[in-house]
Amino acid sequence: MCTEDQVGFTLWFTGLPCSGKSAIADKLAEILKARGLRVERLDGDIVRQSLTRDLGFSKADRDENIRRVTFVAKLLSRNGVAVLTSFVSPYREIRAESRKEIDNFVEAYAKCSLDACMQRDVKGMYQKAIEGKIKEFTGISDPYEEPLNPEILVETDKETLEESTQKVLKRLEELGYL
Repeated sequence: MCTEDQVGFTLWFTGLPCSGKSAIADKLAEILKARGLRVERLDGDIVRQSLTRDLGFSKADRDENIRRVTFVAKLLSRNGVAVLTSFVSPYREIRAESRKEIDNFVEAYAKCSLDACMQRDVKGMYQKAIEGKIKEFTGISDPYEEPLNPEILVETDKETLEESTQKVLKRLEELGYL
């Protein structure tokens, strides 16, 4: 597909911290760029250093974080860009708002057990949350509401990065975005 014919879409990865959202999105970005597509990555850690640095982790702040990212993703995707987001985005209601706002929205759930996420946590965030040093941490002291009907389900504690990536690519092809 030539880039001038590219259909914009937003692939919205959601899941617990350390579930593999960013790893899959980064790998997909490489593959899609190699195919000549226009791709932008919006990642939770990076966005919080610039666009949403004024926000904390209360429910209201998390929702505002997602609203701002939704606005950016909407602008990019409607202009023919493949937008790959990776945000915990723990609440169904705000994800549903994002879906309504963004044309060509595809939800990808990086499902992973809490134990596996904790084992992958090189920053020690889960342990700090368990010790009470981090408040409002998703999966420990704050809820994560699993998607009910995501277009894509990758089980990152049961699949390799390559298997999950191929599953996402196949589904994007089935949906007509690739």
